[in-house]
Amino acid sequence: MSWTDKSAETKNQLRALNKCIPEATKGFQILSKGVKEGGVLSFKEKEYVALGIAVATRCDACIVLHVEALIRAGATREEVGDVLAMTIQMGGGPAMMYAAKALEIFDEFSAA
Repeated sequence: MSWTDKSAETKNQLRALNKCIPEATKGFQILSKGVKEGGVLSFKEKEYVALGIAVATRCDACIVLHVEALIRAGATREEVGDVLAMTIQMGGGPAMMYAAKALEIFDEFSAA
């Protein structure tokens, strides 16, 4: 399965979850919007943090969504690489394996 397919699958799963528990997912969406729009860090900087956490917690679906958001925000491969390096430093070998996935996702989505 390509990462593009994984993105579509993840979004379909989230749509189904939204239909099942709309109030809970609406609450999460409000939280996400508030966090991303407020504060002193830029949206892109906050997405770098989210990507680092997604890699460290080994969440493929989260990595896909945050890489997509970073590409839309204008992140470069070098910037993403820097974030992944810091994540590896903090998370060790398992983070390195998921950092490699994140870079592969970035490359696939950037080529599209």
